[in-house]
Amino acid sequence: MLAPSWLWWAPLGSAALHIGEEFVYPGGFAAWDREFRPSIRSSITPKLHVIMNALLLLGCFCIAISGMPGAALGVGAFRFRSAVPASLSVPCWLGMAALLFSNAVFHLVGSYRTQRWSPGVRTGVLLYLPMALYGYWTFLHTGQVSPMTAGFAALCGGSYHLWSAWAHRWRARRRKG
Repeated sequence: MLAPSWLWWAPLGSAALHIGEEFVYPGGFAAWDREFRPSIRSSITPKLHVIMNALLLLGCFCIAISGMPGAALGVGAFRFRSAVPASLSVPCWLGMAALLFSNAVFHLVGSYRTQRWSPGVRTGVLLYLPMALYGYWTFLHTGQVSPMTAGFAALCGGSYHLWSAWAHRWRARRRKG
């Protein structure tokens, strides 16, 4: 038994809803984040948010297509192929799910520390956490990935906030001087 086809698209749908919560309704994530992390506030720019969220959605789209038969999606006369090789589709899905899971944890920690709801915490908790847990269980349970590969994907995807924080500190120092 393989993973259900909807699972491949779950990161893209969840990420789109999450970005909507952060920036559209209720919105206000950028201002909240600058308050939560004042030492890097100069690095938290609209341009950076647009670029990072576009890359996130593109990555989720490529992973979704990689899980389809033939690793391609036909829409009318267009045919989209994934940049992700079929042999890496499950590890990449798991890595993306770990990244999204860690983002939900970031929102939870931030909400606790600021004593204010972070825009994005609701979709993070309601979508990212269960999706990642279900996906990891499914891919491991069906034997589509080894525990070692799943663990490596969790470390890689879950490390996003570590290197992102480092990059923000570097950008903030550059902007100051």
